[in-house]
Amino acid sequence: MSERNFLIWSCRWVANCCPPLCASQIPPGHAGRSGAVSLLIGSRLRQIDVDSMKNRRTPPTPTMHGCRTSTMATRTTTTSRMSTELVLSADQNGTTPSHADFSITELAQAYFDCRQSKRNTPNALAFEQDLERNLTRLYAELVDGSYKPGQSICFVVTRPKPREVWAADFRDRVVHHLLYNRISPRFYAAFIKDTCACIPGRGTMYAAQRLEAKIRSATENWSKPVWYLKCDLANFFVSIDKNVLHKQIAVRVTEPWWMRLAETILFHDPRQNYQLRGASALIELVPPHKRLTNQPAHLGLPIGNLSSQFFANIYLDALDQHVKHQVRARHYIRYVDDFILLHESPQWLNAALADINAFLPDVLHTNLNPTKTILQPVDRGVDFVGHVIKPWFSRTRPRTVRQAVSRIGSMDSADVFTSANSYFGLLRQAGSSHMDRTKIAKAVMRRGHSVDKQFTKTFRKSI
Repeated sequence: MSERNFLIWSCRWVANCCPPLCASQIPPGHAGRSGAVSLLIGSRLRQIDVDSMKNRRTPPTPTMHGCRTSTMATRTTTTSRMSTELVLSADQNGTTPSHADFSITELAQAYFDCRQSKRNTPNALAFEQDLERNLTRLYAELVDGSYKPGQSICFVVTRPKPREVWAADFRDRVVHHLLYNRISPRFYAAFIKDTCACIPGRGTMYAAQRLEAKIRSATENWSKPVWYLKCDLANFFVSIDKNVLHKQIAVRVTEPWWMRLAETILFHDPRQNYQLRGASALIELVPPHKRLTNQPAHLGLPIGNLSSQFFANIYLDALDQHVKHQVRARHYIRYVDDFILLHESPQWLNAALADINAFLPDVLHTNLNPTKTILQPVDRGVDFVGHVIKPWFSRTRPRTVRQAVSRIGSMDSADVFTSANSYFGLLRQAGSSHMDRTKIAKAVMRRGHSVDKQFTKTFRKSI
């Protein structure tokens, strides 16, 4: 039996045979534990674990004192979505209290979703080491209402520009996925098709290809002139008004328990309990008006959490609906806080800009960044989501290519293989990328690696 099916079975067994435990009933340590369900993950099991993201075996994890291990047989890990027939609703199994309309199986699914590409991080490994106890404890806290978000980690990234990133504790990210899995479909059904980012199948490639299709339609295949208006919101994530967002969420989340959970996540202030990672001097590189730590309590969402990305789309759905139905823009697309309107008349676009400038502070309590507002003909090139779209071709942003060549030339030799293949994958998204891939290939070969003749991938260096 696979790990996923075994965990689902054991979660059902616990739900049907054992009453929900309060957090106070579960010992804080690992020494004492219920005999209802055995631990899933141990050092012997991880020796044969398969990393589903990289398709290779992960190194064994040394045995930790005080933690019991399992002697289960070999399993193959998968992180794909659980089939619908495996998920039992609260009405079907009758074990979930009426005020908490979710099953422990849904919490297990949220865990599997959360650990994708994060499985080998310290927090994820610590949670997995005592997986069933941690899931049962988290389930009990959610059911009895005692759940409180834990400590966050704050660090600073410097590329493409300095900014704060906030990472919630792993168990809190599981809760984010639980909420997201339950309420996101109802919001996605109401979003327009031109809303991108943090939506399945609507990443940067989708946004670039959809914009290119819109430009071809507006210009009648590049046969007539068209102008574009590109806008960006000023200090977007730290300027989001939580009170406005709360009202937007309440429109579609009518179940009291799920609304309370959304409020717990939305109004949680990570600044009250966080750990700063990295050099403290890096914080000074972030402009003060872009720091979450400098904002009032009712403003700002932490960059780095799934909940923040999802809430940001809900927040700006009001802008999408206004532009499509009030401004009546036929060609419009948005990726996070960057959006573009197309029209054959620059005067019409100027009027649309004035309308949007009045709408944003009045309804969403935010503003456009005037230094990033661009109005010009599309045949000069439209820079959007890392692509530059020009007549008859699109390329990756030149700055990205230059940075890629520079980084490959200076990075540690052990990282060249993975980084180069990542860059090749990025460049392949553009329609006309052969010249750029040639530059990357030359940089890779100077580091001693070989490249296939199509310049689409590199190989590990021979020893």
